[in-house]
Amino acid sequence: MSSNITANKDYRQWISKLSSHYRQSQIKATVRVNSAMLEFYWIVGRDLSQKQFLNTYGSGFFKQVSADLQRELPDVKGLSPINIRYFKSFYELYSPLLQNVPQVAEKSTSEIVPQVADDLTEITDLSQLSLVPWDHHRRIIDKCKGNPQKALFFVKKTVENNWSRAVLLNFLDTDLYEREGKAITNFKAVMPSPNGDLAQQITKDPYCFDFLTLTQEYSEKELKDALMDNIQKFLLELGNGFAFVGREVRIEVGETEKFIDMLFYNIKLHCYVVLEVKVEKFDFSNVGQLGGYIVAVNHQLKGEDDNPTIGLLVCKYKDSVEAQYALESLSQPIGVSAYQLSKLIPDKFKSSLPSIEELEDALENDKI
Repeated sequence: MSSNITANKDYRQWISKLSSHYRQSQIKATVRVNSAMLEFYWIVGRDLSQKQFLNTYGSGFFKQVSADLQRELPDVKGLSPINIRYFKSFYELYSPLLQNVPQVAEKSTSEIVPQVADDLTEITDLSQLSLVPWDHHRRIIDKCKGNPQKALFFVKKTVENNWSRAVLLNFLDTDLYEREGKAITNFKAVMPSPNGDLAQQITKDPYCFDFLTLTQEYSEKELKDALMDNIQKFLLELGNGFAFVGREVRIEVGETEKFIDMLFYNIKLHCYVVLEVKVEKFDFSNVGQLGGYIVAVNHQLKGEDDNPTIGLLVCKYKDSVEAQYALESLSQPIGVSAYQLSKLIPDKFKSSLPSIEELEDALENDKI
């Protein structure tokens, strides 16, 4: 009986739909629970901030509140003194973003008096807060104190990219908020709206290659090899939506062979992205070469449903005015950014380090 029914296509599809429905129900339930919990945290934080108990009773007040709440709510977790401090910080971080809600002052007048809303459910711009786990919120609070716009940026990025706590912490430490969308580009001038705006958003300046360990003197090939050896982290830095197509991608231009440094496809923009990395200062000639690659990809690789190819040039240094002048002369969409490395190892020190092979031999021979 079981073998016959499991072979039925309609039956298998039905089982699959039921399973999918159950998982979606679980996700919705989790979101509802998280939303209710954050609403409670918000209320506690609001009252702590507004009632000024801390000024009256001192720092020991949080310990007292924790003990009293745990006695009244023995089944509720997350009511430690430290967490209760975070409730207050949670409210004080986002409350400046609350929109004014028109309230009728008195029945005898028709005057509408703006009144600051203090209910989390009334925050139209913060609807995604409930989609982020509380532990993520704590990390965002630590890194974004006094900057609600930056905090909201990371909340939205977490939801958009489904960031784990580790990935969130990585980007909180790389100034992503200050870097995103900051490349010098001609996207808005040469691309139709809203594609130009979307393309601008995928850029960064500078790109942070902190995950690489290079000597103070490194070649362009060493940098590109290191990026390819760390392709997952490289893609993470490039941003959500990038898919790696290939390195040293061969194209024929007339009777000449050309090799594109790195070719990506951006799923959000539905287009190829040609990326060139230069270890020297930006030069006018860089964008000319990149523009030629863009045209070649449009002719040879771009499909009917693909949007026009864009280019990203990542240099060790750039003069912003020089880069802007160069881009204004082009009809191809190109962005120019710098990159930064912070874990450079001096050549002399690197030469004194044992190689992987030497370490393995030493371990095998019990020398270390």
